[in-house]
Amino acid sequence: MVKKELETELDLAEQKAHQSLGNYKFMMFGYWAAIWVHLNHVGKFKRPNPFKEYVKQAQKAVSFR
Repeated sequence: MVKKELETELDLAEQKAHQSLGNYKFMMFGYWAAIWVHLNHVGKFKRPNPFKEYVKQAQKAVSFR
């Protein structure tokens, strides 16, 4: 039962992170993304990070400078 609850919270954290980013609430995006990473680790879900593409885009943006 606890595993299912963690999975539900993991999904919710991902949704809230995307919503925060979409609303230009960058600090809240970071908060929810960190919660997602933590729950993924604690629950041993081993899901691929859904924010990986954002990181790649940020790395590209920095390399242009």
